[in-house]
Amino acid sequence: MAGHEIPEPADRKQVADPMSDLQAAEETRPSCDPAFRHGVVVGFDGSTSSERALAYAIGMSRRTGSGLIIVHVANRLPTTVWAGCEPPVFVDVPDHRTEVLGLELACADYLSEIPWVLVERGGDICHELEEVGREYSADAIVVGSTHGIVGRIFGSVAGRLARRAQRPVVVIP
Repeated sequence: MAGHEIPEPADRKQVADPMSDLQAAEETRPSCDPAFRHGVVVGFDGSTSSERALAYAIGMSRRTGSGLIIVHVANRLPTTVWAGCEPPVFVDVPDHRTEVLGLELACADYLSEIPWVLVERGGDICHELEEVGREYSADAIVVGSTHGIVGRIFGSVAGRLARRAQRPVVVIP
């Protein structure tokens, strides 16, 4: 019916408000310290490979005069490991390793010259590193390469991250 307009009922409730969904998403997003905007994100788990990546990221952060965002991704295990059930549901496993890594980093002399923060996340390593990079508007993500059969079979974190990241990825051998 061209030219005719059907009025909305006065008691009609709006099901979804796109603006409120956007505002709710912004409110749930963790706030980031502005001092670390455009910093360098580095994945760190205490391994030799991640220590080399951290050393490179420290130098990169020092050269660019930016902050360093050190990310530790905690373990998540499928519930099938615990209950023997079929659905691939993931459970967060308490990971005290982040606390230990944080204490080691706090005592490290090589981090005294630059501003840094340790961020703990849980989930897929590639996704979480990219998410932290997006939240902090990072200039680069630095990761260590994987050496071993597991990385060759399932694909390394560095390789998967380099293929899907929206910002430069530096892979340290």
